[in-house]
Amino acid sequence: MEEKKVFDTERVIPTYFKLALPVVFSMVITLVYNLADTYFIGRTNDAVLVAGVSVCGPMFTALMAIGNIFGQGGSSLISRLLGSRDWESSRRISSFCFWVSILTGIVIAVPLLLLCRPMLGLLGASGQTFESAKAYYLVIVGGAPLVILSFIHSNLIRSEGMSTLSMIGSVAGSLLNIVLDPIFISGLGWGAFGAALATVLGYTLTDLLCLFFVLKKSSCLSVDPRKCRVRREECSQVFSVGFTAALTNIASSVCIVFMNQFLLPYGDEKIAALGIVLRITMIVMLILVGFSFGGVPLFGFLYGSREWEKLRQLLCFCTVFLCGLAAAESLAVFLLAEPLMGIFIQDAGIIRDGAVMMRWQIAGMVFCAIVLLYTCLFQATGKPVPALIMSLSRQGILFIAVFLAATAIAQYNGFLVAPLIADVLSAGLALVLYARNFRPNVV
Repeated sequence: MEEKKVFDTERVIPTYFKLALPVVFSMVITLVYNLADTYFIGRTNDAVLVAGVSVCGPMFTALMAIGNIFGQGGSSLISRLLGSRDWESSRRISSFCFWVSILTGIVIAVPLLLLCRPMLGLLGASGQTFESAKAYYLVIVGGAPLVILSFIHSNLIRSEGMSTLSMIGSVAGSLLNIVLDPIFISGLGWGAFGAALATVLGYTLTDLLCLFFVLKKSSCLSVDPRKCRVRREECSQVFSVGFTAALTNIASSVCIVFMNQFLLPYGDEKIAALGIVLRITMIVMLILVGFSFGGVPLFGFLYGSREWEKLRQLLCFCTVFLCGLAAAESLAVFLLAEPLMGIFIQDAGIIRDGAVMMRWQIAGMVFCAIVLLYTCLFQATGKPVPALIMSLSRQGILFIAVFLAATAIAQYNGFLVAPLIADVLSAGLALVLYARNFRPNVV
C-alpha cells in the first residue's frame, strides 16, 4: 500500500478539533434520542413507567461496555499501528473486532434473556415497576448483538481519521429513533416496549451505515472474515485496553444499581427523579467524553510515531480546554436545574428532588474532565494498568467505597454528596498515575 497521510500532525490543535467535534456532535445526538425515550415516557406523568425504564439503564450501559472492549480496544491499537505505518495489521485487527463482537453479543443475549426476572430484581425493579422494566429489558437484551456492534465501526473508522463518517452513522440512527419514539410509545401505545424497540432499530441503522463506510471508504479497515486473525500479543493489547474501557461502563452500571437499591425505601418517585437526572447530566458528561475520546486516535498516532513534543502540547491544551468547558456546562445546569426537570415530568415532588440531585451530580464535573482525559490518554497509548485503575475509580470501587461510607454516616445527604467526593479523589489519582507512567522527556 502506498504511503498515506492519516493525520495532519503539523497542526495538532486544529486536527484535534477536526477529530473531536464530530464525535461530540454524534454523542450529543445519541443522547438526544436517549432523552427522547425519557421525554415521551415522562409526558405520561406516570412515575411507575418512568422508574421502570430507568432501572434498565445499567443494562444498556453494560452492552455499551461490551462494545467498547472491541471498539476502543481495537481503535487504540489501530491508531498506533497506523502511526507506525502497519496497514495490513490494521485490517486484521478491524476484521477480528467486527466478527468477535457479533458472536459476543449473541453469547451474552441468551443467558440474560433466560435470567430476566432475577436480573430485573437486581437492577432495582419493584413490584409496581416490574412489567414496564421487563418490556424494556427484553427488547434491549434481545437486540444486544446490534447494540454492541454499533460501537465497533463507529470507533474504528475514527482511528483512520474519518470522524465525520462515524458521526453520520451515529446521527442517522439517532434521528430514526427520535422519529419512531412518539409513534411507538404514544401513537401505538407500546410504552416501554416501544421505547426500547425504537432504540434497537436506531442502532441497527447505525450498524448498516458504518459497515457501508468501511466497505466503500476505508483503505485501512476490513470485515473480510479471512483476515479475522490476530497474534497473541495483538489480542492481548485489544483486550487489555478494551477491557479497561469497558470496565468504566460496567462500573457505572453497578454504581447506578447501588443508587437505585439505596433509593428503594424512599419510593419509586425518588428512583424516577434519579433516572431523569442521570439522563440530563449525561449531556454534560457526553460532551466531555466526546472531546476526550475524540482525541484518542491522535494521541495514539503521535505516541506510535514517537512525536513526544506534539503529544505534550496537545495534552496541555486539552487539559485546560476540558476543565474550562466542564465549569461552564456545570454552571448552566446548576442554574437551570428545575426547568430542565420540568421538561420531562410535571410532578412537583419529582422536580424538587431531581433538582437537588442534579446540582450535586454536576458539582464535580471539572474533576471528572481530568479523569476522562487522562483515562483516554492511558488507553490511547496502550497503558492498560493505569487505565484499569482509572476505570475502577470514579465510577467503580472508589465511588462505591465513598458511597457506602457517606450513606452510612449521613444517609440521604451522603447519597447526594458521594459523587462529588469520588470525582475529587479520582482526579487526584489520575494526576498521580500520569506522573508515574510518563517520563518527563516523553510527555
